[in-house]
Amino acid sequence: MGDLFLVRHGETEWSRSGRHTGSSDVPLTERGREEARRLVPLIRSQRIGAAFVSPLRRARDTAELIGLHDVRVDPDLREWDYGAYEGVTTADIQRERPGWFLFTDGVAPGPPERPGETPEQVGARADRMLAKVDAALADTEGDVVLVAHGHILRVLTARRLGLPPSGGALFQLVTGTLCRLGTEHGRPVIAGWNIRPTR
Repeated sequence: MGDLFLVRHGETEWSRSGRHTGSSDVPLTERGREEARRLVPLIRSQRIGAAFVSPLRRARDTAELIGLHDVRVDPDLREWDYGAYEGVTTADIQRERPGWFLFTDGVAPGPPERPGETPEQVGARADRMLAKVDAALADTEGDVVLVAHGHILRVLTARRLGLPPSGGALFQLVTGTLCRLGTEHGRPVIAGWNIRPTR
């Protein structure tokens, strides 16, 4: 069975400034596009059997820039719905809610089109996505790649390792990087994290 590769999309203006970017379709910066292009040799060196991408533009553009083809768009890979905290930084939230922490406290409700998600709801999406990953891994000789966003990929990693959704807090994930989740003695492990080319 192959490994699971995670790619966080390249930099956006909002990721650079620390604004929570859920459903807002903020494009990659030129630096973000270059971060993605630099991953091409790492992706080309793998046997990719299946690839999935978030429906949001920054992830889809990253998938294209790193050279993935026949990518399946999957809504379960969209970023955390931040509700009322969309576009707001952690520092600004903590001025009103001292000690607030996304992975344990969730978000304040937003408008009907952006109601917000609890950590458990994001964890349920991650579990659904992991079931699709396992089906793809069983159906192919190669690896599976997911191209998505920082917080959903961190929660997905926690769930892959048997941790609760809040365990995603343990895995800092930088824009434009590749991570590898594999197995050792039949158990899931992190085989590489925040990988970037050395050049």
